[in-house]
Amino acid sequence: MMSAKESKEVMALELDNRKQKILKAIIEEYTRTGEPVGSKRIASLLDIVASPATIRNDMAILFDMGLLEQPHTSAGRVPSHMGYRYYIDHLMVPSPISPKEMAAIEAMFNVRDPDPDRLLSDAAQALADYTHCVAISSTTTPPEVLVRHIELIPAAERTVIIMVIASNGAVKSRVCRVDFEVTKNICEFFTNFANARLAGKSINEISSAYINSLTFSVGDYTEVFTSLLTAIYSLCKEINDGQFCTRGMTNLLAYDEMKDFSKDLLLMLGKKERAIELLGDGNFDVRVTVGKENNSMELANASVVAVRYNIGPSRCGTLALVGPVRMEYPKLIPHIEYFARMLSELLSEAMREQP
Repeated sequence: MMSAKESKEVMALELDNRKQKILKAIIEEYTRTGEPVGSKRIASLLDIVASPATIRNDMAILFDMGLLEQPHTSAGRVPSHMGYRYYIDHLMVPSPISPKEMAAIEAMFNVRDPDPDRLLSDAAQALADYTHCVAISSTTTPPEVLVRHIELIPAAERTVIIMVIASNGAVKSRVCRVDFEVTKNICEFFTNFANARLAGKSINEISSAYINSLTFSVGDYTEVFTSLLTAIYSLCKEINDGQFCTRGMTNLLAYDEMKDFSKDLLLMLGKKERAIELLGDGNFDVRVTVGKENNSMELANASVVAVRYNIGPSRCGTLALVGPVRMEYPKLIPHIEYFARMLSELLSEAMREQP
């Protein structure tokens, strides 16, 4: 992990214009090829008058400053994690999204009354396919989300379907076996009972204690309806816990520099609690953590690009990419921001349209 001292050192570094151009050229060439970059190659890429010897001298200085590394005895250099940090903070010029790319992304979101879980999952898959990285989609449920409606639907003689619809468009359902004969009258009675006491309440107010109190208010039906009320609590908790999914995890296997570390990283990303930790806290817009800056050893050779977005008035959505340190940051950051913007608009609109 990069220490706080190292991070401050990166921020404090001052490079003249030529060294900045050399560092930028090395990083962008290495990002493209994955191969060490030599002084002759840099000389051919730069728009400055400088001999290969002068460039070699500047590269040696950048090496001494910790911005470049020499992987073996060849003359080529590769950027260090500190070099990438300096590049992202000072040298990177984001690549604008083309109208064609915008139209392709918008077409994917051109749906009516989207199911939030499906929408977020599809967005993560599309982002993973486009970037060839791991894509993570995570939301927390805003406190203003309410229970919109509860429905008990007969399915068989002793089987019902419980459905909970929230004001953000989330729909959760569960099939329940019951110990009584299911009739239309019983379903109507329970539906009216549940909506009278739960519809309009905040999702995060539906606690186990509140549900337990309801079981005693149905009189003779207490034993009959306990399992149904418990199912409603579970469904509300699922909605309140938000959504989380990872897509494209096998994409990491395509990068040679990550093959020795991909197994541990994939195991970590497969655990929701561990994966959520790497997204970071706070009300940020875009956050990039490079290699050793990450808190997890599994991410020592990976970078995380995370974008936060609003759902309604609350900053409660996160999209993230996990990939090699040599990500194409100027291209990937604008694209993940655009994905997040589309999700924000669509999910916020779904919330506004709910009665």
